[in-house]
Amino acid sequence: MKKRQMTGILFVLPSLIGVCIFVLIPFLDVIRRSFLEAVNSRWVGIQNYLTVFTNPAFLLAGKNTLRFVGICIPLLIVLSLSIAAFLNRQAAGGILKTCFLLPMAIPVASVVLLWRVLFHNSGLLNHLLHSLGYAGTDWMNTGFAFWILVISYLWRNLGYNIVLWMAGLSSIPVSLYEAARVDGAGSFQCFLKITMPGLMPTLFTISVLSLLNSFKVFREGYLVAGDYPHESMYLLQHLFNNWFRDLSLDKMAAGAVTCAAVIFALVLILKKSWGGEED
Repeated sequence: MKKRQMTGILFVLPSLIGVCIFVLIPFLDVIRRSFLEAVNSRWVGIQNYLTVFTNPAFLLAGKNTLRFVGICIPLLIVLSLSIAAFLNRQAAGGILKTCFLLPMAIPVASVVLLWRVLFHNSGLLNHLLHSLGYAGTDWMNTGFAFWILVISYLWRNLGYNIVLWMAGLSSIPVSLYEAARVDGAGSFQCFLKITMPGLMPTLFTISVLSLLNSFKVFREGYLVAGDYPHESMYLLQHLFNNWFRDLSLDKMAAGAVTCAAVIFALVLILKKSWGGEED
């Protein structure tokens, strides 16, 4: 038994060393720098955190990011689960899955071009509105910009989550549904008592992946609107990009530690709620 354990440790060791060198040790250095001045590395205690928490740009970006995550992740989970449950009953589910996965294969530059063609002040959407007799709108410089970002996130990530849901659905034994129907259970009761408990580990995985993917939507927003987009879509990623450009390493370190702590707490909450019991 000890020999098998040592074999497993030896296989994991290269990856563990890589994670320590490229992730854990640099992050520990970020924590150290969050208590120092950026220029002379003088100890300042929690002053960097106080500066960050009283920074209007950080408060705006944090509010927008929490709003974005709070809207997008529940919408994505509900939509993808509904479509996966529908596709799971269809004979042509494989073809439809491929259609939903296509947005993930489209390069970001192409997505940005699509945004500009559709939502530019002289784009297709405004041209359609003018042809119908309505006034156009500068979509990317109004509150609509946030919802365009939400739609982009849902469009790109929906197919991936559908595939994960369908993998979870296929792992639930059909005999459980047959036994429940014999006992008189309806479709809603089967979904509530059999499907959802069986999908809890999948729900945890999808929630964590959706949270991580929500930070990747910055690329589209940045390429479309630049360093300072409309305030409704000014996210933490924009703020950190601007701080990095200005070499505000002390504020970057304090903000990064704060965000990492919040994300870690969210993952622990999701794990406790939906991760299932440990064996």
